[in-house]
Amino acid sequence: MSNYFVEPEQEGLRLDVFLSQMEEHTSRSSLQKHIKDGHAKVNGENIKPSYTVCAGDEIVYNSPEPVGVSIVAEDIPLDILYEDEDLLVVNKPKGMVVHPAPGHLSGTLVNAVMFHCKDSLSGINGELRPGIVHRIDRDTTGSLIVCKNDIAHNHIAEQIKEHSVNRIYRGIVVGTVSDEEGTIHAPIGRHPIDRKKMSINERNGKDAITHYRVLKRFDKYTYMEFKLETGRTHQIRVHMASIGHPLLGDEVYGTKKCPFHLEGQTLHAAIIGFIHPTTGEYIEVEAPLPEYFQHLLHIL
Repeated sequence: MSNYFVEPEQEGLRLDVFLSQMEEHTSRSSLQKHIKDGHAKVNGENIKPSYTVCAGDEIVYNSPEPVGVSIVAEDIPLDILYEDEDLLVVNKPKGMVVHPAPGHLSGTLVNAVMFHCKDSLSGINGELRPGIVHRIDRDTTGSLIVCKNDIAHNHIAEQIKEHSVNRIYRGIVVGTVSDEEGTIHAPIGRHPIDRKKMSINERNGKDAITHYRVLKRFDKYTYMEFKLETGRTHQIRVHMASIGHPLLGDEVYGTKKCPFHLEGQTLHAAIIGFIHPTTGEYIEVEAPLPEYFQHLLHIL
């Protein structure tokens, strides 16, 4: 269930248009049906999709359970960094979507792990996301945990909820960051106008904390390390853009003018550490920097 408040700049939109901006993965036609079926309320009341929203309106959207889609296991090579009977940590390549979604029903990490793990994947997140307990963006590379059973899934999910999973990223940002280290503490939510983007959103956002430190400064760029205390969608990308240093190659939150031939943001999930759900031991796995990233550092 999601709660939204209409911002002044959104006043005058139809209810279905407003929700289509906030619910990135749901089509407007689907939302119209959901509204008619009573899955959305405005100020506590059922309303028509054509309702014109007003600034300050509280909109509660309760998404119906998704209809199952048959996902096919595919023999796609995986770079496995760690594996045992409970889970595995994979090094996700650039350009790979984590789980199936409209427009990406094949070639995803889920298709690959279904082939590798056969019937051994947790089912808590449903048929579309077997084994998936967290995710990283399509063009972000690096370490990702996949759970083979529900017990492991619950353990890891609880650690993520408590912010006890050690998640360290490395990235290159535009500009020279002056401070050696720092913390960005600003809530992140859906952008009030552009449904494909997230933004610093004091009213509709969720608490988000990113710690950063400088690894090396170049002429026009800075190589940095980020430690996530929370894990919101596009968190590092939004936070760094908010202080004037977007990720190099990030055409969504930065500039589309880039002197290098890149596929999306230069961001890598380097280290992930967690308490093993069965042994209770601390496990830390490091994914090496991808070749393109190393080459870029060499050029800089």
